[in-house]
Amino acid sequence: MDITTLLGLLIGIGGLLGGFMAEGGELGALLSPTAALIVFGGTFGAVMLATPMEQLKELPKILKVAFTYKPKDPMDTITELVSLATTARREGILALEEKIETYDDEFFKNGIRLVVDGVDPDLVRSMLETELSFIESRHEKGAQPFEQAGGFAPTMGIIGTVMGLVHVLGNLSDVNALGPQIATAFIATLYGVASANVAYLPIATKLKNRTKQEVLIRELMIEGILSIQAGENPNILGQKLKAFLAPKLRDPKAEVGEANVESA
Repeated sequence: MDITTLLGLLIGIGGLLGGFMAEGGELGALLSPTAALIVFGGTFGAVMLATPMEQLKELPKILKVAFTYKPKDPMDTITELVSLATTARREGILALEEKIETYDDEFFKNGIRLVVDGVDPDLVRSMLETELSFIESRHEKGAQPFEQAGGFAPTMGIIGTVMGLVHVLGNLSDVNALGPQIATAFIATLYGVASANVAYLPIATKLKNRTKQEVLIRELMIEGILSIQAGENPNILGQKLKAFLAPKLRDPKAEVGEANVESA
């Protein structure tokens, strides 16, 4: 479970409701089934209209990623690549074939397999970068429905408010009820704006950040695999790959592979 996603959602909702209640408001005043139907039903319908069915079927899985995905530590990837480079220098590239099936990541396995098969380095880079491009594209599509919902929801809220005001203005016989009816009409706008900015857009941003993290890992893999194929010194490889990371992400205590790596 990614606690920041759940905690952020709870704090966001709690902050809105807490601020409202601190001013003397009552939670019951914010409940409007009609407004909820207009805003959430309208938003979902618009997203469904804009999104292919294949993407809609993936929404539960994508939402699970936002709440439960734990990104891999880039330093773990660097350590593994340095270890493979050490094996390749000591025993030859073909020795890596035994390690291929020990990995779960298909992208990583394919890259090592291409190197073991003696594929030209330029072709290896081209194939891996093409695959990475499609991975990034698929992930971006996963965030699109939430971005779209974040754009549609406020508009649906305004539509709901306008519909409510039309109803209010069409029944002006009871002046005493005018204030509460107008307040109820504006709840639709509240639902639309709040859901967009507390849920839909933050989840879309979280998914995009997940994609950036995964792309970084894949870029490390590509550079490391090609460096192994070129026979680079494992120590130099470790330092080169660390350059991909922000200084705070580099482990100053972990001299990657140096204890077990022979000098060139």
